[in-house]
Amino acid sequence: MATITEAPAPELGSAVPVAAEQLDRIVRDELQDTPIIDMHTHLFMPSLGKLGLWGIDELLTYHYLEAELFRFSSVKPAEYWTLNKQQQADLIWRTLFVENTPVSEAARGVIAVLSALGLETARTDLSQAREYFRNQKLEPHIRHVFELAGISEVVMTNDPLDPEEAPLWMKGAAPDRQFHPVLRLDRILNKWPQHWQILAGQGYRVEENLGGNSVAEVRRFLADWYGRMKPVYMACSLPDTFEYPEDSLRGRLLKEAVIPSCGEFNIPLSLMIGVRYQVNPAIRLAGDAVGKANLRAVEHICVEFPENRFLISVLSRENQHELCVYSRKFGNLLPFGCWWFLNQPSIVEEMTRERIEMIGFSFIPQHSDARVLEQVIYKWRNTRRTMAPILTNAYRLLAEDGRTVSRDEIRRGIHRLFRTNFERFVNLRGGHERHSAV
Repeated sequence: MATITEAPAPELGSAVPVAAEQLDRIVRDELQDTPIIDMHTHLFMPSLGKLGLWGIDELLTYHYLEAELFRFSSVKPAEYWTLNKQQQADLIWRTLFVENTPVSEAARGVIAVLSALGLETARTDLSQAREYFRNQKLEPHIRHVFELAGISEVVMTNDPLDPEEAPLWMKGAAPDRQFHPVLRLDRILNKWPQHWQILAGQGYRVEENLGGNSVAEVRRFLADWYGRMKPVYMACSLPDTFEYPEDSLRGRLLKEAVIPSCGEFNIPLSLMIGVRYQVNPAIRLAGDAVGKANLRAVEHICVEFPENRFLISVLSRENQHELCVYSRKFGNLLPFGCWWFLNQPSIVEEMTRERIEMIGFSFIPQHSDARVLEQVIYKWRNTRRTMAPILTNAYRLLAEDGRTVSRDEIRRGIHRLFRTNFERFVNLRGGHERHSAV
């Protein structure tokens, strides 16, 4: 893996066409050498302390694996939650990795991480892995993990209403050039009645029903946090029942506070649509599911706010084609990622081929959504492995129809997908005022 740097979009140089039999190797090589920007994660920069999760026990207690555990184990959720972190990890390791073969995407990912770090993958206990992580210092470990994953930087998820996180920002959390902040708005937009008093307690004159100067005060709150964090975008996940326009507190906050604030600060709003929250609350974070959304909400937002930019990801497989169609209609919409339940190779292949066929390279193929640092190793390995034949096939079809490509052109396309589309859309490096994806 090449040393990770902030690489500019490559210029076209040599126009020597790539022979058909070389396409697969060159695409794989360029994917391997491209330093990716992971544009949506739940990772945290070191100055945010214990919010950042890493190590074997966190890897094993990832909610994907907890959900899988309850399919194989007689241990009930209520019993599992009484265990401490190490006991939970031991149970998951024994159940999914010793007593069963770890063939699921999430379980295989842990194996890939252990292997990449030079650890044994078939041990019956976790003593070796725990010893390894005890000996790591966080900041050099982050750099090593990023190099193994082939990423140059990640985008965080930062909640200004999180009681653990907000005080760290208020004290002046030290920035880190490898970690970009995002102002996450789920508590404000989806749970205003439960959280408005936090704003009130900080001196913002807001009311539960958004009366009086509440909207202006929410905008003042967003402006204060924009100044504090310097986020590259604002973001919210939304249920499958989301509508816009919507006669609700969320609808008013979006229309009158959030979207205008994004326009004022010249940053996009990321909407991740399609979650059905807590269909099984007994398994906590693993208890969310998926539902098909009405994407006319996206249409209405793009029409009403043509000068704003919107990053959109939808959770339902059934919504993907419709999102591609809307992407052809609105240059201020950039589809991104194969999110959550969609991050399976068979579905990623289908979605990515559909996007290339409909909108070329004007999208962002993937983000890791990693919650634990080392997950980026296997998630980006999987993405590169899945993307290589998709891109090779796209270039091969183009050649069969009479247009060959050079290696420089392949490199440019891969950079566009995994770096420059995002950089330009969020104005990451400065100097870009474009409102379109490419």
